[in-house]
Amino acid sequence: MQSENPLFADLAKMLNSAAGTMAGMGREARDAARERLKESLGGLDFVARDEFDAVKDMAAKAREENEALKARLDALEAKLAAKP
Repeated sequence: MQSENPLFADLAKMLNSAAGTMAGMGREARDAARERLKESLGGLDFVARDEFDAVKDMAAKAREENEALKARLDALEAKLAAKP
């Protein structure tokens, strides 16, 4: 029958606790760094891709409407200039 040495048992418990504590500290440090990075990037006013695409489509539609209105205005001005 083997008898367990209390010194080795206590040492094993202490090392096990230290390893758990170190792992917990690593997780906390990683989470804190991730949170700081999110806060830093949050102030840079990035836009989501779907929002960018929506504004891009709106700008293209506005450009087309502007060109159509310009053509209409040019036609009206030409019509007015042709009248005696």
